[in-house]
Amino acid sequence: MDEVKGGGKLLFEITIQFRVDDFPEGRSWYERLFQRKPDFEPHAGIAEWEMIPGSWLQLAQGTPIKGSGPLRLGVPDIEREKDRLIRELEVENFTVNTRDEVPVYWATFADPWGNDLGLFEYKNKGDERERVSVILGKEYIE
Repeated sequence: MDEVKGGGKLLFEITIQFRVDDFPEGRSWYERLFQRKPDFEPHAGIAEWEMIPGSWLQLAQGTPIKGSGPLRLGVPDIEREKDRLIRELEVENFTVNTRDEVPVYWATFADPWGNDLGLFEYKNKGDERERVSVILGKEYIE
């Protein structure tokens, strides 16, 4: 792999896998979470969503590993997304955390199979716009 700024090795994609024992129900739950169908289904029992360029969640038929994760998802409004998850996905109510020295609000919740997920929101919206611009490779305009 090519060397990159700072001397590290180049990583160009990441995939995290969560397992569910009821794949059709799990696929449906994650479709509602992401508000869209999977981007890729290579074979039966696997569905993948590209969450941001180069970052994938792979859902697999299998025995869940309790407590795996959390996979935290950056959102522009954590309270609005929390309300949606509780209402639409029947996620148990969860606490949004904050600490003065941490630049984000964050929260953790579980899917129905015990996989830990989470949300985070930048406190400083300028920092959020900067991160989104870096990820998109162009200036982010709301």
